[in-house]
Amino acid sequence: MKAYAAALLALVSVTGTAMADDLTHAKVFSLATAPARSFPNGGGSHDMLLGILKTGEAVKVHESLQPEGAVPNPAHAIDHSEFIIVQEGTLAFLHDGMTETAGPGDVIYVAFGTMHQVKNIGKGPVKYAIVSIGGDIKPK
Repeated sequence: MKAYAAALLALVSVTGTAMADDLTHAKVFSLATAPARSFPNGGGSHDMLLGILKTGEAVKVHESLQPEGAVPNPAHAIDHSEFIIVQEGTLAFLHDGMTETAGPGDVIYVAFGTMHQVKNIGKGPVKYAIVSIGGDIKPK
């Protein structure tokens, strides 16, 4: 517990704010109260949580929606690890020179440093949750 508090205080001193979610106890993070963002391609996102686990890793969770036919975010490399959990629709996962397909219930793992892109290739919107862990994930 002391390590968690020390890490949080260090982040507050660097960033000047304590916007980290408290992850020291179990709880529900409600989609209904999560801050929403809209994207130019018609998609959007809900930022569910951002904090530090008791084991020391920083974690961020957000839910995203990509409409049918939307231009996806450009391919990019990440400096953390992430899991993408497909809830609805079909995603093409482009990485390492190949393309894999993921549908409802599938989990995509994006390893640290992987250049990747996800694209809606189905009929209707695709909805997915992203769990980002470690690396450059930092509470604000």
